[in-house]
Amino acid sequence: MSVEIAVASSLDADPLIAFEEAARTVADQLGGAPDLCVAFSGGSHLLQAEAALDCIHERLAPRALIGCGAGGVVAGGREVEDGHAAVVWAARMPGATITTHELDGEQGSEPEQIEGLPEPEDPADVIIVLADPYTFAADSLLSRLNEERPGTPVLGGLASASVGGTSRLFIGDEVLSRGAVAVAISGVEVLPCVSQGAMPVGPEIAITEADENVIHQLAFKPAMERIGEVVTALPAEERRAAVGGMLVGVTIDENQPEHERGDFIVRPIVGADRESGAIAIGERVRVGQTIRLHVRDAASADADLREALAAQVGALGEGGPAGALLFTCNGRGSNMFDTSDHDATAIEEALGVPCAGFFAAGEIGPVGGRNFLHGFTATLAVFGREGR
Repeated sequence: MSVEIAVASSLDADPLIAFEEAARTVADQLGGAPDLCVAFSGGSHLLQAEAALDCIHERLAPRALIGCGAGGVVAGGREVEDGHAAVVWAARMPGATITTHELDGEQGSEPEQIEGLPEPEDPADVIIVLADPYTFAADSLLSRLNEERPGTPVLGGLASASVGGTSRLFIGDEVLSRGAVAVAISGVEVLPCVSQGAMPVGPEIAITEADENVIHQLAFKPAMERIGEVVTALPAEERRAAVGGMLVGVTIDENQPEHERGDFIVRPIVGADRESGAIAIGERVRVGQTIRLHVRDAASADADLREALAAQVGALGEGGPAGALLFTCNGRGSNMFDTSDHDATAIEEALGVPCAGFFAAGEIGPVGGRNFLHGFTATLAVFGREGR
């Protein structure tokens, strides 16, 4: 049997009615109990989160469930960026192995201190993580998984809605206020799709002096001086975009003969010292790495997402996609694009399958074979129709 995925949402102001309505619609579409449910709840519905989960379990009886509170949701080709909303994504995956995990690791924890992970030998073709941004060390989790499971994609996001100052995470029929929840899936084709929403400009430049996340020299010149030279030499349109929002892309794999869009981890410039000419970025770097300037605007973000989606459609097997989960930055949507429902529409046009997700406070996805925590990014888990 092939993978079947269904999605439904409700904007009813009553959370119990909303989740009952969404769960009932999904049940009608699937015609059987799902193996996995993922639920997203708008902020005002989190006051009755436990009862909302009961609605899903009573109607669908899923084998596994995770979810979180969301400042905005995506479902059925629409984006609801605020207010009350209930979203249920459900999948039947015959033959798949699916396990859920409650993770713990407070901010500042080292990778080896993260608790609750599946054992390294346990099967997982993909791991989906939903985390509290205030109480969980997401970077340490990703470092641990990159070490223990090289090449295994990790996708997800940081919860973006809270009650009384704490986030809400769902696992089974429980509601958590800290940590992270995860689901490990094997036996199903799941392709990661990561759009960092930025366009590379100018030449690649070697880092010739650096310390941690501070770049002192680029091509043996003070970093600010070298960047200024690159920006001055850009075509007028790219120069205007760079002035409006310049980023630094750091190459992931230095052994590649050429680097294109998607081969860089894109990070903001978080500080600069005019006296020394050094810059600080949101990523550790080392001497010998190569960087390239990137710009981010609505046009480059649109082009990057559509290019990333096209690549994943082409990579899927003959059965094509069955559905997708989307984790998009809460700085996208109407904050970035002039048109409504931008990411949802692009995914609908490219995939034409059920998709749901939420506006996250940080997005998780792989670049160059390693998993990172991103910002202003759209990451997707695209599920193939056929099992492995």
